[in-house]
Amino acid sequence: MTALLTVIISYLAAVVLGIIPGRHYRLIRGLALVTGLSTLAVSLVCYGQFRLGEGGTFQNVIELPWIPAIGAEFKVGVDGLSISLLMLTGLVAVCGVLFTWTLRERANQFYAYYFALIGGVFGVFLSLDLFLLFVFYELAIVPKYFIIAIWGSGRKTYAAMKLVLFSFVGSAVALLGLIAIYYGSGQHTFDLVQLMHSGEFSPKFQIVVFPVLFVGFGILAGMWPFHTWAPTGHVAAPTAASMLLAGVVMKLGAYGCLRVAIGLLPEGAVYWAPVVGWIAVINIVYGALIALVQTDFKYVIGYSSVSHMGFVLLGLATLNEVGLVGASLQMFSHGVIGALLFALVGSVVYSRTRSRQLGDFHNLVQRMPGICWTFVAAGLASMGLPGFSGFVAELHVLIGAWNQDRFSIWIMVMAGIGVLATFAYTLVKIHEAFFGKSSASASDEPYAPMTLAEKIGCGLLLSIATVIGIYPPLLTSILEPSLAPILEALAAAGKEVF
Repeated sequence: MTALLTVIISYLAAVVLGIIPGRHYRLIRGLALVTGLSTLAVSLVCYGQFRLGEGGTFQNVIELPWIPAIGAEFKVGVDGLSISLLMLTGLVAVCGVLFTWTLRERANQFYAYYFALIGGVFGVFLSLDLFLLFVFYELAIVPKYFIIAIWGSGRKTYAAMKLVLFSFVGSAVALLGLIAIYYGSGQHTFDLVQLMHSGEFSPKFQIVVFPVLFVGFGILAGMWPFHTWAPTGHVAAPTAASMLLAGVVMKLGAYGCLRVAIGLLPEGAVYWAPVVGWIAVINIVYGALIALVQTDFKYVIGYSSVSHMGFVLLGLATLNEVGLVGASLQMFSHGVIGALLFALVGSVVYSRTRSRQLGDFHNLVQRMPGICWTFVAAGLASMGLPGFSGFVAELHVLIGAWNQDRFSIWIMVMAGIGVLATFAYTLVKIHEAFFGKSSASASDEPYAPMTLAEKIGCGLLLSIATVIGIYPPLLTSILEPSLAPILEALAAAGKEVF
C-alpha cells in the first residue's frame, strides 16, 4: 500500500488544487510543495523498506479485480528498478515546484495538470498489469498538452500538439504489441509477473513483436528517428514541464522498453540487439553534434537530452548485467541532471537575461557568478566527469557494450565519438553562455542572485548527482537483484536463438 500512496496523493492533490480559486496562489504553491515532498517521502520509505534478499521479486504488491472479462487486474508493486524511478519522480516533482515558485497566472490549473501528469508517471512505474500500465501511460500524456499549450512559450501550440501526437502514435504502436502478447501467450492475461514466468512465446513471435513494442515505447524515450518531438517540446514547455519531460517522462519509454519489451520477449531482444545498438549510437552522436551548433541555450539542452537517452538505449541493447545496470543508472542520472540543466536555462538564467540566445549574453561570469558556477558544475556532471552520477552510468554502459560480442567494433567507435562530442558541446556552450562578450550589450551591471527556492532546488539536484557519483551502491544494490530475472531469461534466450 505504501508505494500506491504516490499515485493517490498526486491525483488527490490535482483535484484539490484545481478547485482552489486561483487568487490564493500562496496557498496553492504551498500545497503543491507539500504534495511533492509527500510523494518524495513515500518513495524514500519504499526504498527503506526494500528487502534486498527478495530483490528478484516484486514487493508491496496489491492485487484487486478490475476487468475480469479481459483478464485485466489492478495490480501494482515495486522492485529496485521502479523504486529508483519513484524517487526520481518525487525529487523532480519537488524541484519543479521550487522553480515555479513565482507562478501566479492560473496557478491552480497549472499544478492540477502538473500533479495529474505526475500521478500517471507514478502509476506506470508501479503497474504490474500491462493494461493498467497502458492506462497510466495514456493518463500521463494528456496533461502535457495543456501545460505546454497554456503556459509555454514560442510555438507552444505546435510543440504541444507535436509532442502529444508522437506520444499517442507511440502508445498506439505499443498497444498493438501488448495485444499481441495477450493473445500470443495463450493465457489471455495482462499480468506482467505471470507472463514473465509462464508466458511461452515462440522465437518467431518474439522476433516479430519485439520491434513493435520497443519502437512504440522508444518513441517517448526520444529514440532516433522519432526524437524530433523532444527538443521542440522541451523548448516550448515552461520550466517545471521541461524538467518533468526530460527528467521522468522520457524515462517512461525507456522503462517500457526494459520492463515489457526486453522482460517479456528476451529472444526477440537478443535478435534485434545489434540494430538497437546502432540506433543508440546514432542517438548519442546525432544529439551531441546538433547540440554543438545550436544558438538557443534551451535547444542545446534539448538535443543533449536526446544524446544522453542514447546511452540508455545502448545500455539496454547490451543485454548484460553491467549494461542494463548502466541503463538504469543513466535513467536516474539523466533525470536528475537534465532537470537541473533545464531549470537553470529555462528559469534561473532566462528570468534575468530575458533571452535564450547565446549571442545575447555578455560577461555573465561577472554579472551572475553564483549561477555561472552552478551551471558549470551541472555541465560537468552532464558530460560525465568522474565524481558525478553521469560518469558511473555511462561507464557501466560502455563496459557493457564492450562485453556484448554481437556488437560491431564500429558501435564502440561511434559511442566514443559521441563522448568526445559531448565534451565539445558542453565546454563550448559554457564558454559562449557565461564567458563570452556580446557586441550588442556592453553592460556589466550585475543580475539578481539566485532566490532561496532556486538555491534549494539546485542544491538538491546537484547533491544527489554527486552522492550517486561517489557512492553508486545506493542504487546499484537495489537495481542488480531486480534485474536478475530479466538477465536469466536473456541468458536462456541467447542459447536458444544462437
